[in-house]
Amino acid sequence: MSGDPFNRLDPTNWRFFQSYHSWFRSYLMIIFLKVMGYVLRFFHLGSGATWPGEVFLEFYHRPLVYFIPKFKEGIIFVAGTNGKTTTTSMIVSLLEKSEGGKIVTNDTGANLLNGVISACINAYSWSGNTDFDWGVFEVDENSLPSVLMNVQCSMPNEKKIVLILLNLFRDQLDRYGEVDAIARKWEKALRMLPSHAQLILNADDPQIAYFGKSVKLKTHYFGINQKENYLKIKDHAIDSAYCPNCWNSLTYEGIYFSHLGIWRCDKCGFKRPPVANINIKSHLPGLYSLYNLYAAYLAGAAAGISKEDTEKTLSDFKPAFGRQEEVEIDRKKVKIFLSKNPAGFNASIRAVLDLKPKAILLVLNDRIPDGRDVSWIYDVDFEIVPPIVSVICSGDRVYDMVVRMKYAIKHWNNETMKQLMVEEKLSDALKRGLSMLNKRETLYVLPTYSAMLETRKILTGKKIL
Repeated sequence: MSGDPFNRLDPTNWRFFQSYHSWFRSYLMIIFLKVMGYVLRFFHLGSGATWPGEVFLEFYHRPLVYFIPKFKEGIIFVAGTNGKTTTTSMIVSLLEKSEGGKIVTNDTGANLLNGVISACINAYSWSGNTDFDWGVFEVDENSLPSVLMNVQCSMPNEKKIVLILLNLFRDQLDRYGEVDAIARKWEKALRMLPSHAQLILNADDPQIAYFGKSVKLKTHYFGINQKENYLKIKDHAIDSAYCPNCWNSLTYEGIYFSHLGIWRCDKCGFKRPPVANINIKSHLPGLYSLYNLYAAYLAGAAAGISKEDTEKTLSDFKPAFGRQEEVEIDRKKVKIFLSKNPAGFNASIRAVLDLKPKAILLVLNDRIPDGRDVSWIYDVDFEIVPPIVSVICSGDRVYDMVVRMKYAIKHWNNETMKQLMVEEKLSDALKRGLSMLNKRETLYVLPTYSAMLETRKILTGKKIL
């Protein structure tokens, strides 16, 4: 009678029952959470990008263990202070156009653990079937260790695991602490990855490049080789000027921005690793865009996409929301450059100034996604803004920004000082900026994260018209 499926004492049958019961319970949970997401979106209570995952976390200690094995081909994670959303969007475009199939991604920008889980829940079919080919997720730098903890025990060897580390800058110090603290957490987490995982690292960032030396995994490096683009004057926002191997001061042949450049340690000999030779033409402005482009290129190679398909897709790529996104209103353009920390702000300013702007709108908020402490604006090189550019300040901390700008432009004369304007209300600031332009000219907006979302809402809702 041991083979009788109705024999409740049969251990084989009992294991099946337990397995089925566990699957059915999880299925009901996921369907409930999918409905929750739809309700939140329907009643405009949110995008449903985090709450389903937050609830799932209450019931599962390692929640991604349930989803990760369901990806047929593999999973790609993108982490770093700047460039996560754009790089993730590039990789998704590559996989969709070259590989096809079902790509699961957190394209809403919800990059904490609950956002990654929510993306998986939203992709889950109503019938309970999973037809996932690739998972491509941007991951918040402080959440990366908790995400990688789920990968260690849940990813079969035949499936690909690719981790892209873009950079580490000082960002939201009141939440994350200094760059070195994040780097130590990352190094510990990387040691938990399976031996078949691949790393794609930014060789121009010393902290990131060091992971290739300290963690024994297959590693690919990307970086910029353009001596003509070295900064003539160093950024104030240099966040990692010491050798991560011996803590001696680094020597730079040249710097592209912040602490990213061609570096070496004269004490221990650790130096910038050789990088992949990548040559892609891109319409994206700003030297920093090349880092995102090169990282996506190597991710495509790791996924098995041909060089020709990769180059074609990336050369035609359009920016992710809020990252050099362009909106047209009354035949005038508004271009948004998310600027949420000193290094990112400096890169945005230089990219915008290269485009010869007539007017720039700076929007500073201090909400939870931005960080409460705004003292970092004194590490931004606003001094390079010339007096021929009109500067409008807005946001929750508009007067902090105005004071900072007054220090920066104290060399302007009384006439050019009139180019600095204040608008407390963001919609009024956008109106004013657009009123200063002729047809086909562009207003450049440099907002912090929550300000970027607010700017997009106003523009796409046409509330300023």
